[in-house]
Amino acid sequence: MSSPATAPPAPNNLKRIVAASLIGTTIEWYDFFLYGSAAALVFNKLFFPDSDPLVGTLLSFLTYAVGFAARPLGALVFGHYGDRLGRKKLLVLSLLMMGGATFAIGLLPTHATVGSAAPVLLTVLRLVQGFALGGEWGGAVLLVSEHGDARRRGFWASWPQTGAPAGQLLATGVLSLLTAVLSESAFGAWGWRVPFLLSGVLVIVGLWIRLSVDESPVFKQALERAEAREADAGPERMPVVAVLRHHWRDVLVAMGARMAENISYYVITAFILVYATTSAGVSKQTALNAVLIASAVHFAVIPAWGALSDRLGRRPVYLIGAVGVGLWMFPFFALIDTGGFGSLLLAVTVGLVLHGAMYAPQAAFFSEMFATRMRYSGASIGAQFASVAAGAPAPLIATALLAEHGSSTPIALYVIAASLLTVVAVAVAKETRHRDLADVAPSSDGERSVGRTPAARTF
Repeated sequence: MSSPATAPPAPNNLKRIVAASLIGTTIEWYDFFLYGSAAALVFNKLFFPDSDPLVGTLLSFLTYAVGFAARPLGALVFGHYGDRLGRKKLLVLSLLMMGGATFAIGLLPTHATVGSAAPVLLTVLRLVQGFALGGEWGGAVLLVSEHGDARRRGFWASWPQTGAPAGQLLATGVLSLLTAVLSESAFGAWGWRVPFLLSGVLVIVGLWIRLSVDESPVFKQALERAEAREADAGPERMPVVAVLRHHWRDVLVAMGARMAENISYYVITAFILVYATTSAGVSKQTALNAVLIASAVHFAVIPAWGALSDRLGRRPVYLIGAVGVGLWMFPFFALIDTGGFGSLLLAVTVGLVLHGAMYAPQAAFFSEMFATRMRYSGASIGAQFASVAAGAPAPLIATALLAEHGSSTPIALYVIAASLLTVVAVAVAKETRHRDLADVAPSSDGERSVGRTPAARTF
């Protein structure tokens, strides 16, 4: 029989929890991706006007990458307090920080007004965004994973993952609408600010929903056990110390698994706006529309891939995506080079569908790797430290390779190399889909529990 911690919650309650996580992550990713799209389209002119256009784009993407640099710090801080205080409190804080920084970007003076102070202020706000997002992901996926049961965990935990394409869809849609109805001069003068200022409204909605959900029952039980142990044996080790002692292999697996997923995503959705407009002669509007439609497909396929991971396992589905993205890179750029909208749309859509095979099972896969009292820290560290080496420099490296070689071949090889690394990481990992999250818990001496289910002993 299932323990109370692992028994499936009431359907309405679980759906409310999923909705709270999904809406929160959608807003967070909207804020984050909005910056990436604006960096590719207008920030080079507004904040770095004295540079060559391609160099200005590189500098713009550099401020974009700075946000990734702050994500590991956010993972450490939010992970520590999320494992000590609970998932819900930290998720509310991350939403407030991300939304506030994004709203402030919409109010920033440009280089024409305050000179070199403009890119400095932009960079500071980008750091706040990255710090908040570094703590958001782990808490959102854990809140769902720990409320559900193992049988459909891959499906339910994949819904917060759809916040990424939903945020991309929302950000790209708003930008696409504005570029369609405004002249280029009007968009550059004030239109680009509108989607950033809209974040303030979205945050109010997200907070209202996120505050209505309960804390994870798995975490509450683990906290009660920890408090009882502390009364007898003294304070527990810091979660990050416990993670690095007992789960360092899992952290390395998670980081390796993120390489192809993270790099391919930012090449397909962020760098594509540069490549399609500069090398393939596609208009900004056309490129945005292709990403917009493909993001809608991406949103739809992620729960399907998550459900498939419940049947086949996390590893097989993840490997389908890693191998598929690597094989798709040369056709991807060849289709874009034709300059046709249909070819561009096909290239981006197939790329994102294959990416979804990695991204969908990732939430459950990473959650199942770590013990409850160090799960927020472990999942966040594995995911966000990889983003510094993967997603952060991906648009920068791709843009630099394009500037140096004038060809897409080195960029395709770059993504293929990341795919090979991910294949190796996932291939050496153990399957996790049958693990009971309540049974995977540390014992009083800080070691892993001996009272695990047979499926959990592979942990």
